[in-house]
Amino acid sequence: MSDTIRVNVLGQEYVLEKGTPIMELADRLQEHYDADIVMAEYNDRLIELHKKLKEDGNIKFITTAEKNGRRAYRRSLVMLMQAAVEEMYPGENANIKVMHSLGDGYYCKWDDERPVTEEFVTSLKQKMNDMVAANLPIMKDVMKTRNAKKMFAERGMNDKVRLLRYRSSSNINIYDLHGSKDYFYGYMVASTKYLKYFDVVPFDEGFMLLFPDKKDGKTMAPFDPATKLFSVMQESIHWGKMMDVPTIGALNDAIAAGRIQEIILTQEALMEERIGALAREIASDRSRKFVMIAGPSSSGKTTFSHRLSIQLSALGLKPHPVGLDNYYLNRDQMPLDEFGEKDFEALEGIDIELFNSDMNKLLAGERVELPTFNFKIGKREYRGNYMQLGPEDILVIEGIHGLNDRLSYSLPAESKFKIYISALTHLAIDEHNPLPTTDGRLIRRIVRDARTRGTSAQETIAMWDSVRRGEEKNIFPFQEKADAMFNSALIYELAALKVYAQPQLYAIEPGCPEYAEANRLLKLLDYVLPIPTEGINNNSLIREFIGGSCFNV
Repeated sequence: MSDTIRVNVLGQEYVLEKGTPIMELADRLQEHYDADIVMAEYNDRLIELHKKLKEDGNIKFITTAEKNGRRAYRRSLVMLMQAAVEEMYPGENANIKVMHSLGDGYYCKWDDERPVTEEFVTSLKQKMNDMVAANLPIMKDVMKTRNAKKMFAERGMNDKVRLLRYRSSSNINIYDLHGSKDYFYGYMVASTKYLKYFDVVPFDEGFMLLFPDKKDGKTMAPFDPATKLFSVMQESIHWGKMMDVPTIGALNDAIAAGRIQEIILTQEALMEERIGALAREIASDRSRKFVMIAGPSSSGKTTFSHRLSIQLSALGLKPHPVGLDNYYLNRDQMPLDEFGEKDFEALEGIDIELFNSDMNKLLAGERVELPTFNFKIGKREYRGNYMQLGPEDILVIEGIHGLNDRLSYSLPAESKFKIYISALTHLAIDEHNPLPTTDGRLIRRIVRDARTRGTSAQETIAMWDSVRRGEEKNIFPFQEKADAMFNSALIYELAALKVYAQPQLYAIEPGCPEYAEANRLLKLLDYVLPIPTEGINNNSLIREFIGGSCFNV
């Protein structure tokens, strides 16, 4: 039997000793990559760099400029942070809780709510840098799930204990960094030497653990807090604590205890109250004629628009929906993106002058025929859709560019009320693993597109990166300019979406480019107990995705 293997990287073949750690080859080839290598794909499977090469095959190194590389970097940085805290406070159950993401970082607090001082933040950053310089290995070991629960209970990590109660597997992977043991949802870097770029800064009652820029994985941009977004997240966290559902483990406890119907009804009532409050704020100033709604994909904009319109009607106003899609340029006039494809998400793809002309005429009391975009032939049409605004009329305008003042540049500021909507889940997997908001939206979209468009999960995942690029360019930069933010996340939604999403994700075959992402989402859903959907209101926002809505969505 040969003691050597052959692997191919970047079109070059390398002959190596069997059992060579993949990090040795990564270090050798790092000069060929702009960003740092942190993981690898070995024969179409994601692996960590400490793994040993045992067979011939193909290797694709993954850097921090790529999605999976960034995820591994962030998880590992959280472990470095917690390990540093444990070294700073030996003999204590000194636990930091990752609350949620905010911009390019995580907002963190002491688990026991003790105050965060500048002295602590400075010391933490120094300790983390010392551990990076020491190049400490991050080792993975298999532990019996029952032993892991006991270990985490002794260390005061009760969120992990709750989560592991619902794990059916008898073993789990535990990571060890200099004696600090933890469980993470996903892959990690091989040692602390890969974690050179980060920052720790005080913020609000806690601190921010900041990550490097997505483009090069090295540059640290100054922290510019999204204060409105942060406020919405804090409000959601407060509500989750009141319901005793701050984590997935706590949600599972509620489902197992038969509390889920109470939680569904309470959350739906809370959402209706918030929509009603928004409607009252809009109606308090009758100079507002344009409600501009924007948010990223699968935020539930359509259902939200309907429910807001009902609340506005209850206050004596006459809301009229207007879709910005109807102001698309004809398909042969659409701008092209960097790949030469028609860019339907670019602001320049909308007839801005026609939109402003029509809206100003309506504002002046004129009767206007509004266009309808025919997606089959790719052209605007006029089908006798006339509108004239009276004292009680108000337009509810939905579209990705609604918050961008370049779209409505000629409309008086006092005539507009801008709302940013997104599904900003406050749920965490456990103390150190926040639930990414984008994962919730992706699962929503997989379920909806399979039901309404016949789109497979594989197709939806394949286009998701493009969708995300459009959001980061056209939506997120304008979110803080909104007059109000609305969180459309439902505390129970993953449990409802699970039964619809799982079969779609299982249909993706190994070897497909989207298989690794599907497998990651399946692992996430595996943490959640499913619930029946019969008890969910037919006007619920989640009905836009699972079906059964009373609205035309």
